[in-house]
Amino acid sequence: MTPESTVVAVFGSSGSDPQSTEYADAVRCGRLLAEAGFAVATGGYAGTMEAVSRGATEAGGKAIGVTAPAVFPGRPGTNPYITEERPAPGLVLRIDRLLSLSSASITLPGSVGTLAEMVLAWNLAFVARFTGEAPKPVVTVGARWRRLVADLTDVLATDGSIITCTATVEEAVVEVRRRLAQPSG
Repeated sequence: MTPESTVVAVFGSSGSDPQSTEYADAVRCGRLLAEAGFAVATGGYAGTMEAVSRGATEAGGKAIGVTAPAVFPGRPGTNPYITEERPAPGLVLRIDRLLSLSSASITLPGSVGTLAEMVLAWNLAFVARFTGEAPKPVVTVGARWRRLVADLTDVLATDGSIITCTATVEEAVVEVRRRLAQPSG
């Protein structure tokens, strides 16, 4: 797999304010991924999605926006940093497309939509063993996801080791690079 063909999906809040630490972290995540040679894929709209796309494109990378115009008719379109839009007809297909085109995912802080994306990535990594495929790396950032993954692992009696929980975007990108065998800098 060559770096220029490798896409990392990044999930996060659409409501992150551009003045927030969360937004700055997402910009840094996009920049670090692009500097490592990865393209990024997000939902293509505002907040974290914009921040990741901004970081990637400002570093010379590619930012794919998998949008769902029919689900979000009030949104004005993609954020200005998207280099390629791929509209999906609905929310479930949007998430499916994000995960299908990516080789790994990083989950930044978010809400229920972000949770749905992370849980589907987790489930696909879990069932990969039944087809003999290697599971795609699923990486989270922040204490919220660490607690939630631990709780769900316990309550659902499932394999939580499929998810790598990190504290920072830097750790998350290092983990994705390691798991996808990308050389460091």
